[in-house]
Amino acid sequence: MKKQFIKVVLSCAIVAGGFSSCKNSSSSKNVSRATGWNINAKEGGFQYNSDFKEQETAPGLTFVEGGTFTRGQVQDDVMHEWNNTPTSQHVQSFYMDETEVTNVMYLEYLDYLKSVYPPEDPKYVHIYTGALPDTLVWRNRLGFNETMTNNYLRHPAYAEYPVVGVSWIQATQFAEWRTDRVNEVMLEREGYLSEEAKYKVINGEAEGGFSTEAYLNRPESVYNGQIDSLQGKMKKDSVSVFAKRSSGIILPEYRLPTETEWEYAAQAQIGSREYNNYRGRKKYPWEGDYTRNGQRVGRGDQLANFKQGKGDYGGIAGWSDDGADITAEVKSYKPNDFGLYDMAGNVAEWVADVYRPIVDDEVSDFNYYRGNVYMKTAIGKDGKVNVIRDSIVYDTLPNGKIVAVNLPGEIKMVPVDEQETFLRTNFSSSDNRGYRDGEPGSTRFYDRFSDDDEDEKNKKKMYDSPVSKVQVDSTGNIIRAYDKSNNRTSLINDEVRVFKGGSWRDRAYWLDPAQRRYLPQYMATDYIGFRCAMSRVGSKSKTKNKTPRGKKAK
Repeated sequence: MKKQFIKVVLSCAIVAGGFSSCKNSSSSKNVSRATGWNINAKEGGFQYNSDFKEQETAPGLTFVEGGTFTRGQVQDDVMHEWNNTPTSQHVQSFYMDETEVTNVMYLEYLDYLKSVYPPEDPKYVHIYTGALPDTLVWRNRLGFNETMTNNYLRHPAYAEYPVVGVSWIQATQFAEWRTDRVNEVMLEREGYLSEEAKYKVINGEAEGGFSTEAYLNRPESVYNGQIDSLQGKMKKDSVSVFAKRSSGIILPEYRLPTETEWEYAAQAQIGSREYNNYRGRKKYPWEGDYTRNGQRVGRGDQLANFKQGKGDYGGIAGWSDDGADITAEVKSYKPNDFGLYDMAGNVAEWVADVYRPIVDDEVSDFNYYRGNVYMKTAIGKDGKVNVIRDSIVYDTLPNGKIVAVNLPGEIKMVPVDEQETFLRTNFSSSDNRGYRDGEPGSTRFYDRFSDDDEDEKNKKKMYDSPVSKVQVDSTGNIIRAYDKSNNRTSLINDEVRVFKGGSWRDRAYWLDPAQRRYLPQYMATDYIGFRCAMSRVGSKSKTKNKTPRGKKAK
């Protein structure tokens, strides 16, 4: 009896010790390991989101776990361009749109711009018109395509079809707008903004809009200084409470994927892994060397929407090869092993990179990207971040189209200068688009302090594509002048961007994820669309059942 009593006492002690241990463990995350001070104390001091688990998957996105892969061509280079020779690259984990951006998604963007920045207002006139897709891309001198010209963008029959006629510039501006709208919802959900805030802006009851960077850097300026009246339940004793980056609520920005990310996501080698290696290399986003389904169910069906041959965009009536003649509704074909749809066919897609035939993996084999232009926030005379109010900056593109460089309420950005670059080894200038691209300036023999004038320096350029000059006269009319120089040697410059993947207009050759083409960033076509990506912050993997590093599996 005595022994039994002792066992009961010991058991209680162990249980109590366990509870005590759990309590100490749970509370230790709010005690600083550096100072022993309390974190998130009611009295004040250091406040931090110690309950953060991992990044939330934002609307429309799918997680892509990063890794090492061989970027570049698998097949013979029949075009003899040698502009994507195989290189070993590592990509950090990121998120990518499950499908291409559709017409209905883009129409929501246009509707917002038209409501918040009505084109009837002279100061806003070019915000909405500059975002409109070019519906005339469907026209063909010897083809009847007026039905698509008039209906493709807005008719509900094409709602879930990929948007086309969008330039690279318009695609990046859509991604910026999407970032702000999603973070606005996140702050509303967590109680930092009221539920009515976004609708008051759309309905004209509140001026200005929401900018993520403006909110993080100067929150009192958001909604044209009216944010106090639009606070949510987090407002305490009439004192406004704002989320910070350390709150863990603000998501990273939506953006175009880099070329390396896009190619990695399209290959989706995750289904070809064997221990720590890949079994061979894939020609297409699916397994096999053919474009037709080899499985029992659906055998013989095409696995993507592309041009089969001359005059064959969809197959014979009643027994279509791919079910589409122009673009197809998204999710019409099976996704790849990452769960991404139409990474081959349907429409080709813009990526973030500036085009160069050289992929310099000797310098960078980690998150390779050509196109970095480093900027910083502009600081006003009052020492505060400069927020743009009514001074909207417009840019007249080489084709004469006018687009807004910024929207009201956004932060003014300026290039980094010597304050950030002095004696650095990792970058020395703001604009790095032409770094080590084969130009004379990339060599050790380049004399940056030569006495040659600008014209002489330009004659030595490798990438000196024609420059069409567009000017606006005093009456607002656009004057167009063509570059008639015979000394141009290239179609490539810093405003030429890469697009990837085959489209409904392309033969199977272009379905290879390694293929790459380029087009000026201000141009649009009927076969190029886009999808957005988002960087992942924190852990590389979302899998919880992996053995922690340095610990033995039980």
